[in-house]
Amino acid sequence: MPELLDLLDIKNCIVTADAMSCQRAIAHKVREKGAEYVLSVKENQPNLLESIRDYFSAFTHDCRFEQTVEKNHGRIEKRKYFLETDLDWFEERVGWNGLHGIGAVCSRVEEKGQTRTETRYYITSLRDVSSFAYAVRGHWGIENNLHWCLDVAFGEDSSRARKDNSPLNLNVLRKTALPMLKNADLGRMGLKKKMFRAALSTDTLSFILNPQPLKK
Repeated sequence: MPELLDLLDIKNCIVTADAMSCQRAIAHKVREKGAEYVLSVKENQPNLLESIRDYFSAFTHDCRFEQTVEKNHGRIEKRKYFLETDLDWFEERVGWNGLHGIGAVCSRVEEKGQTRTETRYYITSLRDVSSFAYAVRGHWGIENNLHWCLDVAFGEDSSRARKDNSPLNLNVLRKTALPMLKNADLGRMGLKKKMFRAALSTDTLSFILNPQPLKK
């Protein structure tokens, strides 16, 4: 990711990333490029996660928060976005360039008579809870849409690849193929139909990989 960030103009943007990219080098690169960051914290950063989770378990009621409610097709999702920017006590902030806040997002989903809850944790260079909430919502929107496409077109959820780096390698290949398929102008045709046509025709496959006028 640091190499990718070198290629992009992200000044004055907010960079959001999942837990795999929650790394000091990435936070440093984002700040170096003049941008803000919101990074998800999970088990790959155990000390960071434990400290943030313990804090919000004890002091959520003292934190600034913003709340949203979304209703879609019988599903109601309520989210509370908490942000704490007084981090003098937070020993794990050392080494994280521009870390100004820790955040928690508590979601409660009611659907088909059932209720489920989830809490996610973040570190961020942002100081404003509204900006933090906006960034997290934007990340989830992109993530959910991408995941839906990968599952529908490539059956990612049913993939049985588990050994070594195969899940990551296949995920990279799917995410590389997806924009190629979307950008291939083959008329009114869904992703699966494009894939099927590419399997039957080397001309179509070549067009998707390297867009050129199709042979007639």
